[in-house]
Amino acid sequence: MNSVLVNRAVVKRRTRNALVAGWIAAWSTLTPVLAHADALSDRAPSAELLGDPVSPDGSRIVSAERIDERKLTLRVYSAAMDRPIRVDVQRPADRSRPHPTLYLINGVDGGEGTANWEHKAPEVLDFLADRDVNVVQPIGGAWTYYTDWRAPDPVRGVNKWTTFFTQELPPLIDTALGTDGVNALAGLSVSGTTVLNLPIAAPGLFRAVAAYSGCAQISDPIGRQFVQMVVEQSGGGDLDNMYGPPGDPLWTRNDPYVNAEGLRGLDLYISSGTGLPGPHDVLDGPYALPGVGGLANQLIVGGVIEAATNYCSHNLADRLDSLNIPATYHFPPTGTHSWGYWHDELSLSWPVLARGLGLPE
Repeated sequence: MNSVLVNRAVVKRRTRNALVAGWIAAWSTLTPVLAHADALSDRAPSAELLGDPVSPDGSRIVSAERIDERKLTLRVYSAAMDRPIRVDVQRPADRSRPHPTLYLINGVDGGEGTANWEHKAPEVLDFLADRDVNVVQPIGGAWTYYTDWRAPDPVRGVNKWTTFFTQELPPLIDTALGTDGVNALAGLSVSGTTVLNLPIAAPGLFRAVAAYSGCAQISDPIGRQFVQMVVEQSGGGDLDNMYGPPGDPLWTRNDPYVNAEGLRGLDLYISSGTGLPGPHDVLDGPYALPGVGGLANQLIVGGVIEAATNYCSHNLADRLDSLNIPATYHFPPTGTHSWGYWHDELSLSWPVLARGLGLPE
């Protein structure tokens, strides 16, 4: 059953030109600070894992470091990208039987710095620790949209993230952790596009998706401009190496809005704020950027970006409704593009994710 908490007509009255202009101004003020992923360990996988799987293409878990009783850090060699990828894992308390897996995807910097669930919303992992679910958080893929690029990029390197998420990583996780093979996805901001694309690329692999503050439409002029701001203006990459020039079929092929029929049968949760200040936009609040300057950035930059993703999210809702594909929507009247709201949204979306994972809500 669709649950729409605000009138979408209000959002439709925003002009597309104003959104694009605001988005450009917002992204131009962003200065990301990224930390490089740790180097590949030469240690063999530890006894924390149930097996030492190797996929047909040679992808494998090359190391496993125990962080505490429940958490592991894996290094997973991706044959498609020819490099190791860090993968943070939180195991369920009960490991006497197989459990499903929630792939928790980070935002624009891939979690390579501190903009990840572990650092920005640790309460989310505490919340999930009480559920019978394996939580898998890949780290990497900054400014790439976590997709398969058509060519190597001088700045962003070789990117085959769709291959990694759909072909390489899940079978390794299933074998090493002894999962039940049932998967769901949750992602925010840029990965709000990713988590909608992956089930379309690999039908049947995922059963539930939660997308927070994402933009599904990427192949129309406005959507492509959004991608350009992330990949080129902020990340220094080249869109020609990603999906090619405008009109290249890869743009349409990787557009969840266009290919929304592929979302049929999934348990879906779509959310976005309006960009107006909300309860988490307070000076030195627990989820606010520090100081007066940080709050101003969150209100102005985060407000404009969230208004743009809100526009996209309502368009996706209209598209799904036109196809009679059910989804649960949460469109509150306030909220900027920031971690406090994504923390809230994961908790709110849990009944939808749990339903797809076969767990109690």
